Amino acid sequence: MVEARYEVAVVGLGAMGAATLYQLAKRGVTTVGIDRLAPPHDQGSSHGDTRITRRAVGEGDAYIPLVANSHQIWREIEGELGVSLFEQCGLLVMTSSETPTSHHGMADFTQNTIRLAERYGIEHEVLDATQIRHRFPQFSPVIDSAIGYFEPGGGYVRPERCIDAQLTLAKRYGAEIITNRTVTGLRSVNGAAVVSMDGGEIVADKVIVCAGMWSAELLGAPFDRLLKVCRQNLYWFKLAEPSIFPDPSPAFILSHGPTDQDICYGFPPLAGEGSVKIATEQFRVPTTPEELWRHVEPHECRTMFDTQVAGKIAGVLPEAVKTSVCTYTLTPDFGFIIDRHPMIDNVVVVSACSGHGFKHSAGIGEALAQQHVDGTSQTDLSAFSLSRFSAESR
Repeated sequence: MVEARYEVAVVGLGAMGAATLYQLAKRGVTTVGIDRLAPPHDQGSSHGDTRITRRAVGEGDAYIPLVANSHQIWREIEGELGVSLFEQCGLLVMTSSETPTSHHGMADFTQNTIRLAERYGIEHEVLDATQIRHRFPQFSPVIDSAIGYFEPGGGYVRPERCIDAQLTLAKRYGAEIITNRTVTGLRSVNGAAVVSMDGGEIVADKVIVCAGMWSAELLGAPFDRLLKVCRQNLYWFKLAEPSIFPDPSPAFILSHGPTDQDICYGFPPLAGEGSVKIATEQFRVPTTPEELWRHVEPHECRTMFDTQVAGKIAGVLPEAVKTSVCTYTLTPDFGFIIDRHPMIDNVVVVSACSGHGFKHSAGIGEALAQQHVDGTSQTDLSAFSLSRFSAESR
């Protein structure tokens, strides 16, 4: 049974999908958003209370305009809805290691962040170990050769609030939202795209797929070979000395060894919680949506504290008062994929954010809407094309 026809259907309403649906609806596009659950939810990649954002993005030049546009969009939404989405508490990126730390494909993540800030005129300070310890005593354990990048315009966004706000506005501008329906297939028919769901089908001139960890199974080749899903744990550790965290404290990324396992990130304590969120990333053990273990075990909490917190961040106890699990959907080079599906006409893929997508999501949604309405986007998305992968990997 064909339920309806739209100009654009957006599959998946997490970070990218919610932003895209909102921006399309705002421009008067007849659109529908579909999600297998009821977003915002905690079953995918777009949850966890806080997500780091900054304008100097160590992953590379292509991301700089996207995050700047996202900051502006979140401020506009805050004004329209009267909600708080973006906390500009500053962002501190540090290397406390005798060797540079490789992260998200960059050999020296901190130095690359500094270079990008200098290249694009982004306000920042470069701090030595003495300055880091003086201004941010929670990081007093950094080694004497430590270097820090502080961006006062950075901070964190509230992912669940951002998604909810954009979906609220999308509906206000006329978008239809279908929740608790699983998309089971996509096909091209007579110049349109058909979206099959449990219980029916819809037809759209274009489908934009933002399905996160469910993308590979839904999209098929070549995405089933390119995309890898990795389980990620989030921890909220009890504070031993809340006063050691100055007000305001920055969000942070702390590198303390040569590999991507020697890095953690975190946030300032939120009022009334008595804890601090600290997490790390792992890219080695893959999973699937069906196999994903959604509980954090006690031994994982102990390992996290011993390897990423003890002797590196002061004022924190090994007691995890809260934990959560999310997923990263990764590409081989840690970059995004934003491109047409090579096998199914009228389908655009926006996925594989590789663990650093939320800060860019509002800007990506805007660029996709511009691309649909105007035929081109004001932001260059060519760096995220499938063409960068070899034919063998595709």
